[in-house]
Amino acid sequence: MKEMAISEFKAKCLAVLDEVQKTKKPILVTRFGKPVAEVIPPSADVSSGSWIGSMKDSMKILGDIVSPASDENEWEVLGD
Repeated sequence: MKEMAISEFKAKCLAVLDEVQKTKKPILVTRFGKPVAEVIPPSADVSSGSWIGSMKDSMKILGDIVSPASDENEWEVLGD
């Protein structure tokens, strides 16, 4: 794993992120020789699609989802 001082990382942050994306190899960021952070490529391609519709066909509706959950006779607001 490649190591990089935090000062160098700060100066070249965007270039470092591009390098990690291209090479898929992590970079260890250090301060005074001690590890501070690790820049790693994403584990999955998060840009592969939209989240809208991602749960399609994964659920089943049971029962009536349109009618009120309780009887209308129990509603205080309708009593007046």
